[in-house]
Amino acid sequence: MLDLAEDFGTPLFVYDEDHIRAQCRETVAEFGEGAVYATKAFLCTAMARLAHEEGMRLDVATGGELAVAVAAGVPPNRLVLHGNNKSTDELETAIRIGVGRIVVDNFDEIERIERIHRRGLPVPTVLIRVTPGVEAHTHQFVRTGGDDSKFGFTVSTGAADRAIRQVAASPAMRLVGLHAHIGSQVFSLDAFEEAATVVAGFAARYELPELSLGGGLGVAYVEGEGAPTIGEWASALRSALSSQDLHLSVEPGRSIVAAAAITLYTVGAIKDIPGIRTYVAVDGGMSDNPRPVLYGSGYETFLPRAVDSIRPRAIRVVGKHCESGDVLVSEGWVPSDLHVGDILSTPVTGAYGHSMGSNYNKILRPAVVFCRSGEARLVVRRERYADLLATDTGVTGPAVS
Repeated sequence: MLDLAEDFGTPLFVYDEDHIRAQCRETVAEFGEGAVYATKAFLCTAMARLAHEEGMRLDVATGGELAVAVAAGVPPNRLVLHGNNKSTDELETAIRIGVGRIVVDNFDEIERIERIHRRGLPVPTVLIRVTPGVEAHTHQFVRTGGDDSKFGFTVSTGAADRAIRQVAASPAMRLVGLHAHIGSQVFSLDAFEEAATVVAGFAARYELPELSLGGGLGVAYVEGEGAPTIGEWASALRSALSSQDLHLSVEPGRSIVAAAAITLYTVGAIKDIPGIRTYVAVDGGMSDNPRPVLYGSGYETFLPRAVDSIRPRAIRVVGKHCESGDVLVSEGWVPSDLHVGDILSTPVTGAYGHSMGSNYNKILRPAVVFCRSGEARLVVRRERYADLLATDTGVTGPAVS
């Protein structure tokens, strides 16, 4: 890790490629063609190519994610298009290139697809996203299965029934199944089983052969947490669906990549306030990991130079943004001899760090490296100041390199 920090700079996302491949292979072994990687967790061309090589289909939710997957060489028929507000351009592109499935989310989208069909484009194969009324025990911002959700057609109000009848009767779409997703970072297998039972029973009324139960499988971020394995998740879903002959698919993202990566930072300042706390400022922050700010997510801290050392010193790891809320780790622990210039690491940062990153305060997005068999390869280069000005039409002079 210290060599990588020196070679590529910090902040730096470091991924264990073998870990990602192992998670992909386990998912494919359990779900076969029903294994779909949720690219919103982490996406670049190298990641899209890797997931495809390991036999997974890919779930994309925007035109941008679609473009990256296609640029990586993933055949369009291996893609599933999501989104609660797909534009006409996004839908038209997906239909024209032949994505494998479109997950229809609302009545306005049905109308858009029918207008596109009247222009002579092919008929897409679709799933209908339903909201099953199952509340997952997770943060309110990542709950999506309850009735009060921006996603999907609500079962309890009759909207799902109306949508199924309308799409089934439409010449513009080929309806093959239902989709449901109860939330993200879910640890309870009971919630997944309940959603599977509810949605499968609903699908049976219409004799639809396909059922996608989305993703949401949680991962452990801090000491003391535990999460089901992909195999345990698969067993729970199969148990819930044992009496029905359905083609099941799932869309894990976090559980594929989260634990595969750590982020490396350089310590720039240490501020000790006696009787209150010690602040440790690093060269990244909420721009490369907004999860603590958004969800209050917890992370561990360690020093790569002293992995096995005891960690008696309590710290709060903060970033370099002009925000008091720019906190990466509220309660971290490090060795007593932490000093300015140290490389500090936060593990389990492979999901929703880089993908949710920003240029707030015009901070440059970090580089990403994949490591395998003792070799590191750069898959996303660090941004340069010129990148910040690339879309700025007011540039009149030479940019700082």
